[in-house]
Amino acid sequence: MPEKKNNKELLKNLSKCRKEIIELRLSLNQLDDQKEEWFKKKEKASNDLSNIFKNIKELKNSRNNLTKKVRELKSKRENYNNLIKDKISEIKKVNKEKDDTIHKFNLKEDPSQLKHEIEKLEMKIETEVMPFDKEQKLMKEINRKKKQYKEAEKVSQVWKDSNSLSNEIDKLKKEADDTHKNIKVNADESQKKHEEMLNLLKNIDGLKKEEDNSYNKFFEFKKKVTEVNDLLKKKLVEVNEINKEFGLSKEKAKKEKKQKQEKIIKEKQENVEEKIKKGKKLTTEDLLVFQRLDSNEK
Repeated sequence: MPEKKNNKELLKNLSKCRKEIIELRLSLNQLDDQKEEWFKKKEKASNDLSNIFKNIKELKNSRNNLTKKVRELKSKRENYNNLIKDKISEIKKVNKEKDDTIHKFNLKEDPSQLKHEIEKLEMKIETEVMPFDKEQKLMKEINRKKKQYKEAEKVSQVWKDSNSLSNEIDKLKKEADDTHKNIKVNADESQKKHEEMLNLLKNIDGLKKEEDNSYNKFFEFKKKVTEVNDLLKKKLVEVNEINKEFGLSKEKAKKEKKQKQEKIIKEKQENVEEKIKKGKKLTTEDLLVFQRLDSNEK
């Protein structure tokens, strides 16, 4: 009776442990899923941060290169402006000399312009049919202009210098203006890169907090997984111990049952032998016992 009670208790404990193992495994799977979910969030935040730092570095390099280019262009523009100032100062002197020459020789036109007008009038006389008086009038005009040109030719270098300087100034002003436009384009692009960089910097604190929080949650669930896994291992060991104990108990009960049966058979055999000695009548059960006894002797 105590043996049956002990086996019943073992079965009860075994059933309880198996139920706890199922619950622990379910809990372990859920905790492991949550742990992996937080790990993925942490990895995503880390990757986002890595990409932001990479983009910031690229933007910073690009911005710095543009800023350097702006400085170089400003220096170039300043050189152009200084050259323009020098050329303006120079042309003022040349123009004064030109004005003095015009006043001295009573010139009203640029020698090159006079030459062009003379050639134009000569072409007109050669190619057009006109009245004699008109032709004479044009010839007088040509002669007058030729005389002016001859006088002006003596100082034509002044006009050439003035025109050359004027062209140089116009060219320098265009270069300075183009450089200024280039400065604005590069400065705007540099500012744009700087603002993009600032916008990315704003996201860093939030992502760092997200990364730290996700890591803490991951570590928390990792710890819980370890704890539940340890409990599960203990329960599995406990089940093995119960199974082992239950197996020994069954073996003992089987052995005791066999010994009890053998004792009963022996008692019956002794009873049959006693009946045979005394010549008593044997029952059907006695005959079966006698046959077994006879079989064992053979």
